[in-house]
Amino acid sequence: MRITMIKHKCSENGNAWYALYTKPRNEFKAAEQIGSVGVEYYLPTITRLKQWSDRKKKITEPLIRGYIFIYSNEKERIISLEQRSIVRCITDMGRAAKIPEWQMDNLKKMLEIKSEIIIHKGIIPGVKVMIKDGPFEGVIGTVEKNENGNTLAVSIDLLNRSIITYLPKNYNFEVIKMPST
Repeated sequence: MRITMIKHKCSENGNAWYALYTKPRNEFKAAEQIGSVGVEYYLPTITRLKQWSDRKKKITEPLIRGYIFIYSNEKERIISLEQRSIVRCITDMGRAAKIPEWQMDNLKKMLEIKSEIIIHKGIIPGVKVMIKDGPFEGVIGTVEKNENGNTLAVSIDLLNRSIITYLPKNYNFEVIKMPST
């Protein structure tokens, strides 16, 4: 269940991206409730093969547990907060935290490619780069080394999470900012 969204401009209609915290294991219910009141949402999901002692099964689960993203104005944000499966809106200094458009675009682009995804808590330190070619062209993220080669971490800073995918060593990067020492 991947929800495709159209590209939005916050300045055109007063809408912005917000992250809402859901009750535990209620992300899909929250999506249903928010959608039923006409608020646009994005619930990134991933399909994994789960193995039990007696069987294997493909399971679709939220990529970032406990969160759903909405693209809304202030009135729609408040309507979303009134839904039973929503706990609260993520805030920054006491105000509803708006997620930058480019971070949401990066998240969507990484999920469209369908490469292996790993989630890390915390923001991964390293060199901030923009990929110049290939299917990830235009994605801004943080590069870190591991035993398999290069990895790209795209951070949604407000949620204290990083989405990571493996990239071939021959990818063309443009350094945007060097890490602080």
